[in-house]
Amino acid sequence: MADLVIIAYDSEQKAEAARQELLKLQREYLIELGDAVIAVRQEDGTIKLHQMINTTLAGAASGSLWGGLVGLLFLNPLIGMAVGAGAGAIAGKFTDTGINDDFIRDASSALGNGQAALCVLIRKVTADKVVADMAQFGGTVLRTNLSNEQEEKLQAALRGA
Repeated sequence: MADLVIIAYDSEQKAEAARQELLKLQREYLIELGDAVIAVRQEDGTIKLHQMINTTLAGAASGSLWGGLVGLLFLNPLIGMAVGAGAGAIAGKFTDTGINDDFIRDASSALGNGQAALCVLIRKVTADKVVADMAQFGGTVLRTNLSNEQEEKLQAALRGA
């Protein structure tokens, strides 16, 4: 079962630094991430999400490739690529992978202007090493599906920063 952890930070830069550290730890096989999204409360009060993967761009690239191949069959690969890229971009825009975007927006509603939250879906983790490394960024736990004891240990480690 995957664990969900949402940690609030004072700024988007701090949340991004924490996400980059998690990605580094993933390359060291200390954590396996399902998703890592940064939610930022804008000055106008809206929540902007910074996804780990741009699904619109990925859809456009994939659609362009497949459209080009289909276009080759009809002797017009450029039109096929253009149609495929457009269709892929539209499909990618409406694709939601990982943590549900509406859930992230709801969970991040407690943020103040300019604050950010790092929303992480964790598949596997070597908790003692990862928590010790992530404590340098501080933060406040907003939501989690960890047990109360695990959540208290995480919050204590973050406060110790």
